[in-house]
Amino acid sequence: MKKIYYEKIGRKYVPVSEYDSNYLDSFPKGDHLVSVYPGGQSRRFNVDPNYAALIAAGRVAEDAMSKAISNATEIRRHKWDSEKRELTPKQRKAWDNLVKELGVEARTLEWASAREVAEVGVKVMQEEAMKLLENPTVKNAYDQFIMVCELTKNETPQRSN
Repeated sequence: MKKIYYEKIGRKYVPVSEYDSNYLDSFPKGDHLVSVYPGGQSRRFNVDPNYAALIAAGRVAEDAMSKAISNATEIRRHKWDSEKRELTPKQRKAWDNLVKELGVEARTLEWASAREVAEVGVKVMQEEAMKLLENPTVKNAYDQFIMVCELTKNETPQRSN
């Protein structure tokens, strides 16, 4: 549905922009990834639905993912200035003792967010999938898998009794 937006200039309303929901919400032929989150959305077009590699990489990447997630969740410095935060006298004494023991960089510590950890895990899994696809046999099997998926995409699955 097209909508035209107007702006009042003097005593007249002048068209300033046009919105076409059919055009903006349409997709070209292919596989696409739409991510919707509070406050926005993102669209990636012509995404390879790398199912076989994803499944295989998930199993193969367990060690690499564990290591990457462990590294991502290590304690680290935070950009927050502890001097500007209100602390109780007991907290201040404990904090000062921590800084004394660990050094001045301990004043600003933080841990990775769950989102950061998930991103690290997904990135490692993608890397592992790409490594698997370097093997010509795995690549051939994957290509055959994708071909069968494309050929059967519009078929209704048969139910077994």
